[in-house]
Amino acid sequence: MKTLFKATLYFVLIALGIILVATLIFNSYYRLVNKRAEKELQAVSLLTVDGLQFRDLNKNGKLDPYEDRRQPVEVRVDDILKQMTLEGKVGLMWHPPIGIDDGGELQAKPSILSPVSTYDAIIHRKLNHFNLFAVPGTRELALWSNKIQQLAEKTRLGIPVSISTDPRHGIQPDTELLGGNWSRWPDPIGLAATRDSALVVEFGRIASQEYRAVGIRTALHPMADLATDPRWARINGTFGEDAQLAAQMTAAYIYGFQGDELGPSSVACMTKHWPGGGPQENGEDAHFHYGKNQVYPGNNFKYHLIPFQAALKANTAMIMPYYGIAVDQTNENVGMSFNKEIITKLLREEYGYDGVVCTDWGIIEGFSFLGYELVEAKNWGVEKLPVEERIAKVIRAGVDQFGGNMHTRQLLRLVRKGEISEKRIDESARRLLHAKFVLGLFDDPFVDPDRAVEIVNQEAFAAKGKLAQRRSLVLLKNKANATGTPILPLQKGIKVYTENIAPAAIANYAQPAKLDEADVAILRLRTPFEERDDDFMENKFHQGNLNFPEPELTRILKIIQQKPTIICLYMDRPPVIPEISRQCSGLLADFGAQDDAVLDILFGNITPTGKLPFEVPSSMEAVSAQKEDLPYDSKDPLFPFGFGLTYE
Repeated sequence: MKTLFKATLYFVLIALGIILVATLIFNSYYRLVNKRAEKELQAVSLLTVDGLQFRDLNKNGKLDPYEDRRQPVEVRVDDILKQMTLEGKVGLMWHPPIGIDDGGELQAKPSILSPVSTYDAIIHRKLNHFNLFAVPGTRELALWSNKIQQLAEKTRLGIPVSISTDPRHGIQPDTELLGGNWSRWPDPIGLAATRDSALVVEFGRIASQEYRAVGIRTALHPMADLATDPRWARINGTFGEDAQLAAQMTAAYIYGFQGDELGPSSVACMTKHWPGGGPQENGEDAHFHYGKNQVYPGNNFKYHLIPFQAALKANTAMIMPYYGIAVDQTNENVGMSFNKEIITKLLREEYGYDGVVCTDWGIIEGFSFLGYELVEAKNWGVEKLPVEERIAKVIRAGVDQFGGNMHTRQLLRLVRKGEISEKRIDESARRLLHAKFVLGLFDDPFVDPDRAVEIVNQEAFAAKGKLAQRRSLVLLKNKANATGTPILPLQKGIKVYTENIAPAAIANYAQPAKLDEADVAILRLRTPFEERDDDFMENKFHQGNLNFPEPELTRILKIIQQKPTIICLYMDRPPVIPEISRQCSGLLADFGAQDDAVLDILFGNITPTGKLPFEVPSSMEAVSAQKEDLPYDSKDPLFPFGFGLTYE
């Protein structure tokens, strides 16, 4: 037995040694390749013309029209397009994720976030649009942004990099993927609960300043989708189920990020998910094969276009179609980005949109690491087509850019075989370059790391976010006692039993106590969901049943029966809570709020003013009976759309 143990131990040690040596060789190889690649590049010098300085991006010693900020944008675009190779144009059309190494260094080797190093992506694949996930601290992020722009300016034409991100300002971000030191605001559904478009504009202006301070120039938001099925996993990213409210909020959001018009002080909005990703069959999300269908049993397709009409009127810089199939709404049941009627006929021709259209992430192929598929491809309706044919179909549909993938070689082959014309590539390249020029990236893509630290999450921005959290909370129940006095607001200094509230937070308002000693109980809960983990992304999507499961429901009800209980419920989806609502003393809907914001409402420092942005259903039977595409379609809702109490 001892001999077997020793043999096993030796084998493990040898295997670990081999892995360590291989890792060192692997890392050394990439460092060497990167250094050689960078040495071959030529640094940018400055030109002085008419007393002004310009960047000599193509290193030819003279001022070209595309380098001259005094020239009209179209003149600059025409000039650089003439100088670009086919490989460079094709590189513009891919928008993959990118990683950041420790200390804000450029990613030196493949990782789970990016299958190629930053050097390979920019120098060899000619890519210059990237999507950020995990990020370091503010200063390190700003330093990284400058390093990637310095690398980009050394390429043949010095085309600057465009950096994008999904929303990062919520209270409950996935810190592994979307963390960072930002001011904290309610979810978009919470902004809708405030009913205050001026507040949404202010959020956009603040978030835009924080993004720009660290070099992020494209917001992969807002979501203009409508939350017409309460089971859908992405409701907290929407502005609710009412099209007019969502339209108002969407326009305000874009105006906040972009300003009166897109320019150097803007962050470009990529409004999603055209033509509305809310009416998911059985409420299942289109990230997964079982949610690929969008259905319209209420014949309400056009209703879902209303917020997008507002986005187009607000001059959104970019549009992202969703993954799903709009079942039987066009002549072909394929995903939105593959559907020419959805992109060219409806968006470009009927609505006259000539901006950038970028697919949602991973529609050509899924995400794999070391040969293992972590996330399946979202190629709904075209699953049997080879990769090159999928790419061709997307381009023929009228799309400009592919999110999440980087199949440059396959697209080059399509052009060289004559299946896609270079003229068609030029159409998309023109739109993508136009955005870079208008944003001022060709003139100055760099940021000041010291200034970034001063701007991001500064005291004034944090205070505005905290105020928005308080205004987003919706009071749904305030039960009166025997003397007719409502339980809320609570008296300060009472004994309180809490769950999911930080002890330091409650200590500022009341005395923490055990349940049997408390005057009142305060429970912070969240809408239930089904645990799913067949896919890497599934556990990040809260889907399925909206009922509190047993034994959790019984446990909550026992607390309510023992003490007057206030329930604060995070509603990333509308919950089914008839028993809890009936028996609790107070009920507060939370759409992204920190403990102190909730306690300020409960103890009367702030009067609640929020209104529900969706219905709260009375049962899962009512949910199942709803038509996926219709708003206000729940039978006898527990709380209707627009409901909200106050203390006055």
